[in-house]
Amino acid sequence: MEIMMGRNLSTPYFQNGVLEQRLSWCKNYSPHMVGTQSGLRFKPGQLAVSSTRKKYLPIALKTGILSDNAYERRRTNAISIDTAVKETVELLESYDDEYGGAIIDPKSLPSCTNSFASILRSSLSYWESKVVQKLLTEATFTGKRGIWLKILAEQSDLIPVAVKEGFKYHHAEPGYVMLTYWIPDEPCVLPANASHQVGVGGFVMNENREILVVQEKQCNLACSGVWKLPTGVIHKSEEIFAGAIREVKEETGIDTDFLEVIAFRHAHCVAFEKSDLFFICMLKPLSTQITIDELEIQASKWMPIDEFLEQPFYKEDHMSRKVYELCIASLENRYKGLTAHLLPSKFDGTSTYLYFSTAANNDGEIQV
Repeated sequence: MEIMMGRNLSTPYFQNGVLEQRLSWCKNYSPHMVGTQSGLRFKPGQLAVSSTRKKYLPIALKTGILSDNAYERRRTNAISIDTAVKETVELLESYDDEYGGAIIDPKSLPSCTNSFASILRSSLSYWESKVVQKLLTEATFTGKRGIWLKILAEQSDLIPVAVKEGFKYHHAEPGYVMLTYWIPDEPCVLPANASHQVGVGGFVMNENREILVVQEKQCNLACSGVWKLPTGVIHKSEEIFAGAIREVKEETGIDTDFLEVIAFRHAHCVAFEKSDLFFICMLKPLSTQITIDELEIQASKWMPIDEFLEQPFYKEDHMSRKVYELCIASLENRYKGLTAHLLPSKFDGTSTYLYFSTAANNDGEIQV
């Protein structure tokens, strides 16, 4: 994309920390004005800039809005200068995100690394200049600050170029790498990569007070040989209860219905140094015949609850034991977990599941 920039410069000037929209001095001032091919500019060292805007001078110098590489002129009389500057700049195709940033279209990226480096520098210079101009003229900045660059797998040769230009790694998925660039000279407020994974476990008990348990083929030494609940990690765009039903089906072949979330725990620095949310879901069995997933599961069976809790592992693991006590209390109507309720949401205009607990009063009516 080529853009014709027409800059109508009233040559902004800071006097005692206050921005003047036109170049005007009285005889008591003798600031240095510099002229370049792209217009009249000021030497940074001669500007009286308020402390809140001093941090943007490095960007101004970098982008050419302020320059000290041109000749100087001294003026003692009051003048006003308007200069129209036009130049053609080739930019990467991009569109605005909902937070005022720019998302570069990966399909617009040139395949040649040299061409990509050139147009990337031009684009960054243009975006940075717009940021500085707004910061120098507006009390509240509303322009672009963060740049998002998705590089597809087949474009991987471009990644070192972007990193050399100052882009930072944000996250990677099968098929692409996402990088970001933060323009202002202030802490970056772009959202970080996903910090959590979500796991689920299914507590399934039949009419004989036997629970569905498995032994995994691969696990840490502490859990070796331990009979445990079917567990797993939910998929993208999958509900918590749907993930629990799926994991039980995949590992044991048992069909179930969701009843309620009994409890959840929050652990940190688990897989890939991410935090982990783990939800225990109580499920109602709809079948009894076990068929294991032989790739992941060593064995599976229906085990009496008392025998299950007598395992040495659960005698020492207070958290797990408390979870199973809550499951039994729920089956005996002494505890109420969280059920899923589909409700419309104005955040995204769709219906979303809200998990909360309900209880019946003495008349059998549900109370929230």
